[in-house]
Amino acid sequence: MSNRKDKKMDVLVPILGESVVEATVSKWIKKQGEFVEVDEPIVELETDKVTLEVPASISGILDNLAVSEGDTVEVGALLAMIVAGEKTEEPKKPAVEKKEEKVHQEKVVSNINESKPIAPESKVIRSTQNENLEERVPMSRLRLAIARRLKEAQNTAAMLTTYNEVDMSALMEMRNNYQDSFEKKNGVRLGYMSFFVKAAIDALNQFPAVNAEIDGNDIIYKNYYNIGVAVGTAQGLVVPVLKNADDMSFGETEANIAEFGKKAKDGSLGISDMAGGTFTISNGGVYGSLMSSPILNPPQSGILGMHKIQKRPIAIGDNIEIRPMMYLALSYDHRIVDGREAVSFLVRIKEIIEDPRRLVVGA
Repeated sequence: MSNRKDKKMDVLVPILGESVVEATVSKWIKKQGEFVEVDEPIVELETDKVTLEVPASISGILDNLAVSEGDTVEVGALLAMIVAGEKTEEPKKPAVEKKEEKVHQEKVVSNINESKPIAPESKVIRSTQNENLEERVPMSRLRLAIARRLKEAQNTAAMLTTYNEVDMSALMEMRNNYQDSFEKKNGVRLGYMSFFVKAAIDALNQFPAVNAEIDGNDIIYKNYYNIGVAVGTAQGLVVPVLKNADDMSFGETEANIAEFGKKAKDGSLGISDMAGGTFTISNGGVYGSLMSSPILNPPQSGILGMHKIQKRPIAIGDNIEIRPMMYLALSYDHRIVDGREAVSFLVRIKEIIEDPRRLVVGA
């Protein structure tokens, strides 16, 4: 934003993040001529990654709206102008005026009711109902980006999925035993996702191709672990990223996941929250999914799908026992990851989840 001598301030499209050069004006929060306080959000922009609000840098009157809702704008483009000033109280209308307006409205309604016949009424209702059977609305930039990226993954990657199942008994017992003390120490509940994040990091360390990506004719192996955790929102699926997740404790992992969930719910996830992921975990089980094939999040070469925990009869030695079981799915890019590596990767996840003490002793 640039300051002017006449005490006016331009509202410009801010820097939107890495490789993002344009956005859509999704909603004007404030209207032309309305007073805005400093740091108060005035317009909402939507990119193919995130929705963000542009705040006022000074207090004053919002003026000269340069764009409309639905317009596409580039970084640095003029959105509006704020004329600096202080808020003034609007004069109140006399009570007599309101009373006169009410009397006038009552007379108009009375005249309409007396003159309008009732017979056409059913046809009008039927017509309105037919018109509401379909509704055409433009796709949001986020939804368009999701559609483009998912189709890109199908068209570009040699995507395959391998499956396994995991007995959740040991992990559920450990979680129950330490839930209270963990929450008291870390201020957040102990969930299953942190265990899967840690198990994934262990497996990625053993099978680095699953943590790699293709760039032209080269393979880029990542020696760091930025784990994306897929979160569903009303606008679509977003994937905030736990940066350097291998350096996080269980408490830090759970706290960050909880914060991402809160941000996703109130729409405050930033572009930086979702950039730089090397591997993704998606939990369809929270919606009741028993089994699915997750789609890769380009340019990543692997995504782990968690599912609903369901009690099933399982052969334990020569006996049949009822155990809490979860199906796991690993979708991978066969251009980088061989089938043996993919299967072994998923088996390693299974081994850790079925005996989480491995994370402590490094076995």
